[in-house]
Amino acid sequence: MNFDKKTVYSFIKRLFDFFASLIFLLLFWPFYMVIAIIIAVSDGQGKPFFVQERVGMNGKHFKLIKFRTMCTDAESKKDSLMQYNEADGPVFKMRNDPRITKVGRFLRKTNIDELPQLINILFGSMSFVGPRPPLPKEVAQYKESDKVRLLVKPGLTCYWQASKNRNDISFEKWMEMDRQYIQNRSVGVDLMLIFKTVSVIFKHRDGR
Repeated sequence: MNFDKKTVYSFIKRLFDFFASLIFLLLFWPFYMVIAIIIAVSDGQGKPFFVQERVGMNGKHFKLIKFRTMCTDAESKKDSLMQYNEADGPVFKMRNDPRITKVGRFLRKTNIDELPQLINILFGSMSFVGPRPPLPKEVAQYKESDKVRLLVKPGLTCYWQASKNRNDISFEKWMEMDRQYIQNRSVGVDLMLIFKTVSVIFKHRDGR
């Protein structure tokens, strides 16, 4: 991808990100409010949104927004669950994580918990398509080859996110998929991944 093509692609991508996220937020804000209320009253702990520091393009940190799917003290309980980590590499994944609430399991299964990230996309810290945004402590354990994924904006979906069996994909394969996206990214690839992700969501696959 030469400089001119990359510049045009980046411009089109940002236009799409801005207007699509704005439209979805305006159209579906009543739905978001209903979900927020359900989360707040379901476990009596309030705080329907979960805000967490993530690493974005060029290593810049930003606040990622999601619907809360875990108990409010989930982060403090993480260390005690590390022995049950089912993932390799610096990430943590546990299929039956006891920190996840009943409502949270449904939100994760349908990927509804990711919808508030449209706000991140609207303001430019994320894109619809790109590597999933990592935690700072995960980045601290990256190999040099893994850091390539920080050269582009993180995304709501990617090759890994759109995979039906993503929970079974190794960390190294995940990083390889991100490098493949960065090398081959284009408007066509982005649209393909968006449509593929929608297909996976409608099949109610579990995900991170």
